[in-house]
Amino acid sequence: MSLYAPTTVGEIGVRNRVSLAPMTRLRAGADGVPGPIVAKYYAQRAGIGLLVTEGVFPSDESRAYPGQPGIVTDAQAAGWAKVADAVHAEGGTVFMQLMNGGRVTHPEITGTDRIVAPSAIAIEGDTRLADGTKVTYATPHALETAELATVRDEFVAAARKAVDAGFDGVELHGANGYLLHEFLSPASNQRTDEYGGSPAARARFVIEVAQAVVAEVGATRVGIRISPAHNIQDVWETDDAETRATYEALVSGLAPLGLAYLSVLHADPAGDLIQDLRRTFGGTFIINSGFSSVTTRDEAVSVVEKDLADLVAVGRPAIANPDLVARWEKGADENEVDQASVYGGDERGYTDYPFLQD
Repeated sequence: MSLYAPTTVGEIGVRNRVSLAPMTRLRAGADGVPGPIVAKYYAQRAGIGLLVTEGVFPSDESRAYPGQPGIVTDAQAAGWAKVADAVHAEGGTVFMQLMNGGRVTHPEITGTDRIVAPSAIAIEGDTRLADGTKVTYATPHALETAELATVRDEFVAAARKAVDAGFDGVELHGANGYLLHEFLSPASNQRTDEYGGSPAARARFVIEVAQAVVAEVGATRVGIRISPAHNIQDVWETDDAETRATYEALVSGLAPLGLAYLSVLHADPAGDLIQDLRRTFGGTFIINSGFSSVTTRDEAVSVVEKDLADLVAVGRPAIANPDLVARWEKGADENEVDQASVYGGDERGYTDYPFLQD
């Protein structure tokens, strides 16, 4: 296979096997509405086969960061419709990542009385408010069993809004320490009901969310992202046997649904765990090895040529190079990321990176 060959994701043809990794950019403002610069940003990158947006909150309670976009209000949905239209006008394909921040937030960010998690265990450390003030992470409310249906249905409603706004599909964020990932780890999930206590029980809620979203918008419009043993934001997965059992239970539960794809963030895409999960899933598989390091052109080409994955998700190089695939095909030099402007702000470091012809 070639990185630059077309393929399909769900039932949608994409022009190459590069995917834009979902990356926090925080340009939505206090109202959570994605504006014209957000539409421009994604449209600029429509040459990438599959675009996945940054995490979008499905409820006020689930907002993780100031400046994060939402898909709760009509105004937010209308803003996203313009993003989808802009991408499609450039011939691109775009999925919206749905992200409940769980305990990775603070009531002064969400504007709600509480934040939620599987168990009442706070993250160590601080987060930042919109004015830059640091506050210590709050202890979350441990979701009661009866409350899980509400959280699940928030994902379902958000998926419906995204598809109605013109998105080709949605990606469930089950990675990086946010709510769905918090259910998977014994460090953050210490429940004693049917959603905790064993690998299969910890995987149950994530599977149920996926099932409900599939029932609403169809399996070919739903992907999911996971990050086994990433050990971030106090979601610890340090026991190899426990981690394997948890993710085998999860992917075994997801496989019959016929999802559009499984996207995995892991430093060793060729390792036994990741390739075993790929075989269990049996569908389109996306790998992203570059969270702490940068995915290079040579690595991406190698991953596809060695058939370690069907697509490669790329992060920082795609921030700095809106025409990344064209540059990689030509072996051209790449722009460097301005790290200081990655999170929040305006057009600088967002839509002003030069194209190759510039």
